[in-house]
Amino acid sequence: MDSVTQILLGGAVGYATLGNKLGRKSLLVGAAFGTLPDLDVLINFGGDVENFVYHRSFSHSLIMQLLLSPVFAWLIAKMHWAKSVSLTRWSIAIFLIMSTHALLDTFTVYGTQLLWPLSHYPFGISSVFIIDPMYSLPLLLAFAALCLARTKPFANKINTTALVVSSLYLTWSLGAKWFIDSKILEALDKQAITFKQIESTPSPFNTLLWRAVATTEQGHYEIYASVFDSVDEVDIRFYKTANHVLDTLSEDQRIALLQNFTKGLYGVYQQGQTYVFSDLRMGLEGFYVFSFEVAKQSESNIKPSDFRQLQNRPPLSRASLVFDRITDPNVDLSKSSLTN
Repeated sequence: MDSVTQILLGGAVGYATLGNKLGRKSLLVGAAFGTLPDLDVLINFGGDVENFVYHRSFSHSLIMQLLLSPVFAWLIAKMHWAKSVSLTRWSIAIFLIMSTHALLDTFTVYGTQLLWPLSHYPFGISSVFIIDPMYSLPLLLAFAALCLARTKPFANKINTTALVVSSLYLTWSLGAKWFIDSKILEALDKQAITFKQIESTPSPFNTLLWRAVATTEQGHYEIYASVFDSVDEVDIRFYKTANHVLDTLSEDQRIALLQNFTKGLYGVYQQGQTYVFSDLRMGLEGFYVFSFEVAKQSESNIKPSDFRQLQNRPPLSRASLVFDRITDPNVDLSKSSLTN
């Protein structure tokens, strides 16, 4: 999730675990440790591909967080203002703040390596978009109220309510994903479409309109479905890709890193003499957030490129179409519409 939401969640968990001892200071403690795991973005892991793949690895590992929490607790407990809280309670609070950060991230599609270093598998439920106001708003209102609340019982009720409401929204997102997936699979089956892998993700800022990608040997299907759509109103379009080019680059470790991290949901596009690898899970056709230049076509063969990340974000000017499509299946969100 976005950094602001993680700060708000950290503040809420911090207040829930330390509020009766530290009061409003617990909000700051929670905010600090709530954003700590994402500071791995400041680390250069060796290149654009490595930075993409290794983000949300060691810093988001529940194993590492469990091991490091007592260390952080020991350091904080040395400060005068923190001595009212036992070392054990500090350890538990810090672990809960950081682990809820990692667990919340698993609800997005990116991939979170919860079991690093025992496993590098990127867990991703893909039931909420990386920025979702409906999840963040209760936490924001509670954070603001806690800064002003004068009585602890009242403040505790506000904080608990915010955590319950935001958690219920995550529960709703899981139900919405199951409902959408069932509808999409029925629509694909109705058109006799077979595929290798499939993943659905919420469209930006909501859980009512969903985008899915289903890959094949020749390319992939981009699918849009609203919770209000009938099966016949599910929008399915096919796009051809050049994934076979990767066969000539199989010796490069970065190709394997990208293929494994995207869980096979990728597409390779030829743009002039250049071949671009795109993670199909994040973005939309023609505008993928994570795209890398992987090869160039020379006169006689295909040669590896520098694997630099390309800037290819979706146009914000067309964002209103997403919300129009929620209730109107005739709204066109295809590549051709977004480039006009």
